[in-house]
Amino acid sequence: MTGWLTEAVPRGRVAAFRTLVYLFVAADLVVFTPWVRTRVDVPGDLYQPLLVGRLLPLPTPTPALVGVVFWVLLVAALLAATGRAPRLLGWTVFALYFEWMIVAMSYGKVDHDRFGLLVALAALPTAGRARHGDPTRTEAGGWALRVTQIAVICTYFLAAWAKFRFGGLDWATGSVLARAIIRRGTDLADLIAQVPHLLIVAQFGILAFELLSPLVFVLPARWRTAMVGFFYSFHLVTVATITISFAPHLVAMTAFLPLEKVRPVVFARRLRRHPTPPPSSPPATVIKEFASPQRSTPIQTP
Repeated sequence: MTGWLTEAVPRGRVAAFRTLVYLFVAADLVVFTPWVRTRVDVPGDLYQPLLVGRLLPLPTPTPALVGVVFWVLLVAALLAATGRAPRLLGWTVFALYFEWMIVAMSYGKVDHDRFGLLVALAALPTAGRARHGDPTRTEAGGWALRVTQIAVICTYFLAAWAKFRFGGLDWATGSVLARAIIRRGTDLADLIAQVPHLLIVAQFGILAFELLSPLVFVLPARWRTAMVGFFYSFHLVTVATITISFAPHLVAMTAFLPLEKVRPVVFARRLRRHPTPPPSSPPATVIKEFASPQRSTPIQTP
């Protein structure tokens, strides 16, 4: 079991995953969750912190507190994406993003798509230094990726458990997807909803997919990649039909992928070193033929 948890991976994979995760944190602040800053505009009595927020305990958000968290976290995430000071910057990003999420989720709505990302942020500082393209294998980096993978799969499996806990089999036979389509469905979802019994079949399929998701750990490498591809396709359909993105979860799920093979900086350098050759010029003989004056044939008179 210990060998599986710490299965060594290339340091280049850890470096790529680290850069992707920290860049997403920066993007999350300004693209996906900028609304967190507006939470401080409501009365403090509406702040009902999560259990962890009550245990620590954390202060009631104020404009000054949230503003400081936002700007320091944004700068720290961008610096951490470079791979410098992985422990200092990594723990700083985790602590500040953890506070950011507590503020976001302490007003009545808790999103479960950020669990894998939070685990990744907590594990990455323990992976140590890693450079892009480094093939040297590291068990510490393997552990960081493995616990992130486990968190990703727990998100699916525990979602199925929650469905059974609060809805039972009625979740699968009810009108869950129909209500979602009515609330936020797209034109594609409207077409799918017209097919008799298809939404019920889809609900049973979602439950089966979530319950069977742990099988990804026992599949051969080739089939494991295919199953992760299915996970991504599932979320693509979700976005296309009911506009729910699960973006943080999708970022954390890249822990399953061989990210060391994706190196955009190296690709850009190769393009710069080998620019597209200009169109080939005509042969010199052709140029000479067209450049020389035409000779006129003398007219012979009888």
